[in-house]
Amino acid sequence: MRGTGRTVFSGTRIEEFQVEILGVLENVGPKQSIVLARLSGGPLEKTGVLQGMSGSPVYIQGRLLGAVAMSFPFSKEPLCAIRPIEEMLRSAQGELEQSARIRFSFRDGDLTRYFGRPANFQTGPGRIVDIATPVAFSGFTRNTIEHFAPQLRALGLEPSQGISGGGRLLETSGNPAPLVPGSMISVLLLTGDMTISADGTVTYVDGQKVYAFGHRFLSIGSTEIPFARAEVLTLLPSLASSFKISAPREWAGTITQDRSTAVTGELGRRAALAPISISMTRHAASGRQQVRSNYHMEMVNDPFLSPFLVQMAVFSAIDATERTIGSSTLAIRGEIEFKDGSAPIRLNNMYAGDFSVPQQASLGTAVPLAYALQSGFQSLRLRNIKLDIDSFDERKTMQIDQVWASRRIVRPGETVQLTVSLLGSNGKELVRKVSYTIPIGMPAGTLYFTVADGNTTNMAEFRQILDSNLKSPSQLIAFLNSLRNNTNAYVRIWRQGQNYSIQGQDLPNPPPSVDQILARSQASLGGTLLSTDSKVAEMVIDSGGFVVTGSRSIQVEVKQ
Repeated sequence: MRGTGRTVFSGTRIEEFQVEILGVLENVGPKQSIVLARLSGGPLEKTGVLQGMSGSPVYIQGRLLGAVAMSFPFSKEPLCAIRPIEEMLRSAQGELEQSARIRFSFRDGDLTRYFGRPANFQTGPGRIVDIATPVAFSGFTRNTIEHFAPQLRALGLEPSQGISGGGRLLETSGNPAPLVPGSMISVLLLTGDMTISADGTVTYVDGQKVYAFGHRFLSIGSTEIPFARAEVLTLLPSLASSFKISAPREWAGTITQDRSTAVTGELGRRAALAPISISMTRHAASGRQQVRSNYHMEMVNDPFLSPFLVQMAVFSAIDATERTIGSSTLAIRGEIEFKDGSAPIRLNNMYAGDFSVPQQASLGTAVPLAYALQSGFQSLRLRNIKLDIDSFDERKTMQIDQVWASRRIVRPGETVQLTVSLLGSNGKELVRKVSYTIPIGMPAGTLYFTVADGNTTNMAEFRQILDSNLKSPSQLIAFLNSLRNNTNAYVRIWRQGQNYSIQGQDLPNPPPSVDQILARSQASLGGTLLSTDSKVAEMVIDSGGFVVTGSRSIQVEVKQ
């Protein structure tokens, strides 16, 4: 059988190419089949199957067969697989489904692990995969694209430096030509001073509904991502994989579904975007400001995409200002606000070192957002994000070096003075003293004083609640805001004994009657956690604006 396909090779003009049907691969996936075909005509003899052709409609005797969706890597001929249109139409059936509740872990350093990976079918000795989706980064540093390229390519995306400049997406003006099968579109993940756009082709238009790509984008299910009509600037033939170089033009609608066989959208629908602003200030060794940069963007309001976009935007803002080698320190402060009126998540942390500081800072900023948005609380929708970042050309760190107590044996009512020595990377020593009065009535026994940095203290106290189910958005945000920052040292005073944490609040050494009730209730009270170390008190030691690391413990004996 022979047919024709439609796509854009230059500008916005839709051109036809020829299709020769070679056969059908049945059940290559769950209730999925694909049609093998050879393409010809136009520039395809020279370029092969192009990135950006995903979704190009194929017709047999005037009837829509499906979309160009897959290809053979390093093929010497323009061979492809066509996704049948009936499988693409099924992708719209899940529009009323809610996204699955996935619990993000603070220990997870990969924000893309929940995205769908490209389909990959073995055909004899060969391999056929989803055509890679070209993604243009405008306003980003080259180092940012190279740093995130392995993660993006694992998702079936091919990143490149944006050809067009950054800026807000152009609004629809006048009476632009309607989108039709074969039109080129750009899916906009981020717009403004930094722009991220992914290109594909429209397969079918049914009233206001649009079907495109012929395969998943990121397979995130129900979502809201704006898309625009795109203009193809030129084609770039390549031995590895040729692709279209295009630029987004006027806004057209919103992608509402991202499924394994297609993305579907609605023409004229507005996506609710979340503003993000980043203020970057660089300080000289003398303490004076040298460079100040401000970035303003709008990004997709999606539980899975938004944290990853924040991570990339923060990394690029730092990389554009901060030096790439040598000692450095980054201080990040900001707020993440939500539409439901919940209290904002407050960010206040520092990152210092000789290597990978931008990576640490960008991930540390995005992880609390991922934890909140992927908690399953549908009411937590982003309103805006505001970040202030200060960079210093020095490693501002302090190591907890020594800890000693004024006495080793104490009685209730007496005071213990604790001396803590902090040692800087340049040999600077900082000594801090705190006092603790033993409460009247405290039982005899060993009392422990642990002086540790914020991360160590958080993990010691919240190691169980980090991956537990919190009951409401307010509990979740209160938990995130209670996490200690790493610019202080924390003195945790504790002793061996039963300790219960009820919805983030400590209840150390409860009376025997209460202890029995709580012990029996652990299974039914999801917010009740038991630990064997009972915290008695906590004190904070200010480091004077340095990142504190390390941990030291001492003990004293309480006598009656």
